[in-house]
Formats: sequence, C-alpha cells, structure tokens
Amino acid sequence: MIGYVTIGAADGEASGKFYDAVFGAIGVERKFADGGWIGYGPKGADSHNVYVCPPFDGKPATGGNGSMLAFIAPSKDAVGAAYEAGLKNGGKDEGAPGPRPADSTTFYGAYLRDPTGNKICVFAKGPF
Repeated sequence: MIGYVTIGAADGEASGKFYDAVFGAIGVERKFADGGWIGYGPKGADSHNVYVCPPFDGKPATGGNGSMLAFIAPSKDAVGAAYEAGLKNGGKDEGAPGPRPADSTTFYGAYLRDPTGNKICVFAKGPF
C-alpha cells in the first residue's frame, strides 16, 4: 500500500497551479507550501499524502517515461472537471475523459501531463 507520493516539479509555481486546479475538482486541497514543497490532502482532513517538489538530488525534474500516477475522483463529472481544470492550468492532453476500454461500464478516466511532463490519470469507478 502506498503511504505517500512525491511528484518532481521543474517549476513549483506552475505545478502548484496545475495541481491546485486538478485536485480541487476531485476534493483534494493544498495543505501547505514551504521551502519548495507543496502538500495535498483530502478537503477537511488534517492529513496530506501527495507532495510536489524539486528533486532531492538537485538535478532537473523530468516526467518519467512509462510512469503514471492515478488519482480517484468521486464521479465522472469530477473526472471531466479535473481534466478541464488541468488543461486550463498548464496541463497537456494525454487522453480525453471517457470509458476505458471504450465499452467499459466500470472505469472512466482522463489523462494529462503536468507542466513538468509527469503523466497522471484522474478516474472514477462504476458501475455507470
């Protein structure tokens, strides 16, 4: 089980704007920003488990080829809202909202690249 996730950021301000928008659409909020780190967690909770920051080794952050993080949304509408928010805040399309595979009644997702190039998925589980 994953305890937390760290996402490398080449530009903390641009990445923070992107993740504020995407996560806000699925019920996650910024909990802190300090020393180049931004922490996110569920709205109303006292916890955070996703961090956006520059790499520890001081080298440039790059999007991992073949790596992807997936974040669960409460509904298909929230998936669409997160996707649109991401595109409006520096993200790039990697797959518009829709069922995967095309005839699925249990998985609905959208795919984006953040400003650093990290690939993410926002998805909801059905049945729909």
